Amino acid sequence: MPSGYKFVIADDHPLFRGALKQALSGIANVTTILEAGDFESTKTRVAANEDIDLLLLDLSMPGASGLSGLVSLRGVHSEVPMVVVSAHDDPETIRRALELGASGFISKSASMDEIRNAVRTVLSGGITTPDGVDLGVERDPEISDLIKRLQSLTPQQARVLGMMAEGLLNKQIAFELSVSEATIKAHVSAVLQKLGVDSRTQAVILLSKIGSEPLSTAQ
Repeated sequence: MPSGYKFVIADDHPLFRGALKQALSGIANVTTILEAGDFESTKTRVAANEDIDLLLLDLSMPGASGLSGLVSLRGVHSEVPMVVVSAHDDPETIRRALELGASGFISKSASMDEIRNAVRTVLSGGITTPDGVDLGVERDPEISDLIKRLQSLTPQQARVLGMMAEGLLNKQIAFELSVSEATIKAHVSAVLQKLGVDSRTQAVILLSKIGSEPLSTAQ
């Protein structure tokens, strides 16, 4: 057992990162809290720290659009529990985040105690959602189908899809992941097949459909 918990707080607002840090500092046995202010540095932090116990992820940071960022990060480190922290706390967003692999959801309006309790729940292996929210069921058959397809991706395929969404070419992805271009081509083919599309562009458009922008109108 390591000496204490290691957390990553990913949010582009320094004030809110500070508030989260303060909340987390009130949890016993926390030794390290790393911060990231955009998606790129979040990915770097997650990739460089195999021993993270928890990632707190804001949905609308520079460099990532909503839940697509969650999909991409699950590919970078599929084992680390990720809790989405967002002001978009409507049932659709919460439910979709959980379906795409989040271990919990904390509303940005939550109190310090609620944040601590939520984090403790996830650290003990549970799933946390805001009190009193009925998550309901997915009413959009297209999104429901898309989530099932995204759930079928392996971590490496999810990571490749995230990099495709960033506009990286096969050779750039191969370089980043230290594999051959042929390996990436095989991953891209598998991703397109699982998503039921014919091109990288269609795959990226499909992924953007679970971004945060359309969800904000659902409130």
